[in-house]
Amino acid sequence: MDEKQREEHAKRLLSDSLFLESFDVLRTELLTRWENSSSNESEAREAIWLGLQLLARVKYHLESVITTGKMTEMLEKQSPYI
Repeated sequence: MDEKQREEHAKRLLSDSLFLESFDVLRTELLTRWENSSSNESEAREAIWLGLQLLARVKYHLESVITTGKMTEMLEKQSPYI
């Protein structure tokens, strides 16, 4: 898959309502679990924090695929003499 195809695929994913809903539901669930954890559950809190970080990282990766595709397209349109 080339960069343009990856960009389009990432755009479709990030505009898909079910996909975005999944992110929101998971984030809300993790935050609720964190809020309802007791102060002596440090391992559980760390696991929840890691889950939140991973969720954000997946979304960031898809956004970076879009940016890379746009940059590739700009470079292709640029004059070879620049």
